[in-house]
Amino acid sequence: MPSFESIKARYEAADQVHVLQFWPQLSDSEKASLLEQLDSLDIERVNRIYRKAVTAEAEASNPNATNDPVEPLPKSALESVTHVELANNWRRIGLEAVSKGQVGVLLMAGGQGSRLGSSAPKGCYDIGLPSHKSLFQYQAERISRLQTVAEQEFGKNAGSVIVPWYVMTSGPTRRDTEAFFKEHNYFGLSPKNVIFFEQGTLPCLTMEGKVFLETPGSVAVAPDGNGGLYAATRSPLKSGDKSRTVLSDLAQRNIIYVHAYCVDNCLVRVADPVFIGYGISKQADCAAKVVPKASPTESVGVLACKGGRFNVVEYSEISKEQAERRDPAGELVFRAANIVNHFYTTNYLKLVQDFEEQMTFHIARKKIPHVDLATGQIVKPTKPNGMKLEMFVFDVFPYTERFAVLEVQRSQEFSPLKNAPGTGSDDPETSRRDLLAQHKHFLTMAGATVKAGVEIELSPLVSYAGEGLESAKGKTFSKSGIASSLEELDALV
Repeated sequence: MPSFESIKARYEAADQVHVLQFWPQLSDSEKASLLEQLDSLDIERVNRIYRKAVTAEAEASNPNATNDPVEPLPKSALESVTHVELANNWRRIGLEAVSKGQVGVLLMAGGQGSRLGSSAPKGCYDIGLPSHKSLFQYQAERISRLQTVAEQEFGKNAGSVIVPWYVMTSGPTRRDTEAFFKEHNYFGLSPKNVIFFEQGTLPCLTMEGKVFLETPGSVAVAPDGNGGLYAATRSPLKSGDKSRTVLSDLAQRNIIYVHAYCVDNCLVRVADPVFIGYGISKQADCAAKVVPKASPTESVGVLACKGGRFNVVEYSEISKEQAERRDPAGELVFRAANIVNHFYTTNYLKLVQDFEEQMTFHIARKKIPHVDLATGQIVKPTKPNGMKLEMFVFDVFPYTERFAVLEVQRSQEFSPLKNAPGTGSDDPETSRRDLLAQHKHFLTMAGATVKAGVEIELSPLVSYAGEGLESAKGKTFSKSGIASSLEELDALV
């Protein structure tokens, strides 16, 4: 345990010694807890992050500043799954990598379902499917099915192909997430191949950069954004065992390629062999999936080049003229909508640490409850009184030399769950609608007919992306229901 004197000296030097304001009033256990928290906090880094974030924000808002020009993605960096021959080739390359045990998955699942009216982690949410499966279960079953497909297509023994799943939680969601997986027996996956880890936190700060106290004996902290993924892969998986991290586990398993995505997309193709194969064929260090913008005015960040570097450019940074520009084929020039769906090599994930200090955190101004330093009373503000500092997962793009972008079909791969039921967009009802529409599409593409009004939910264990449904050809499905096997599917004819 560090000494009070050493901690006090560090925090005095950082001009943050006010965090010890209530020291004399604390119990022995509270003192020990506070010293441990303050010792684990890199307060000098916090100060650097604050100064850099404030400076960058001021520069960005300066009307006289010369901003880097925003330009469309170069044609060489963007391809589409609509090129069927190429997509089939990418799938073969990616599926072979899966069959060799070279592919792992990073899931960003630190968010709570508070906007959905749920206190549980968002991955536990039931979007109202006939099966009432959670988002976590759907994604787990896609991994199971993909492992089976790779075994079948590359002549591997049943159960021999493993795609490890690294689930990034946050402080508020970790315990509930782990309990949910245990309660549901890891949805059929082996517990040793589901690895939980936690994104980091940063102190909440006043507008002047001073650390807030949440209680007299603890600092107020908040998750450091989904860009905290990179630092989290280097953090110990368990306290007391600093040798085992996500990166060390990837290395131990000889994982070469990683797919990362957000939990809230019900259509996500987990460890998508097409995307993995695309990244491999392009020799990319990092790649991003995008969908075409729905309209020029859609409020979404797009992949573009800014100052000659790949970047996610917010819609507010693009002029109306740029947003409406079209190429000779009639497509929007700035159309590559970001969906937080990435490919990495494991070597690249290890290298992020080399340029992480250059990356700028973003400021989110929030209402932050805190202890009044003068009175010791808890203050619950009614308007933003401080800031949380966040890094975004795409903030690495400008530092990536070999970068590639794959455009996929929105109807088949992107339906995010963001809003409360009944909102009308990106809510449980649209997620349910889009997933069942996809299942109908799978059957139709297999040569089946689905009568109007019939809703069939295909288990991911039956088909990952439309494969394995040859027996449905020529059949007409007239009954709604759940198909957890081909036999159950036949019963719906």
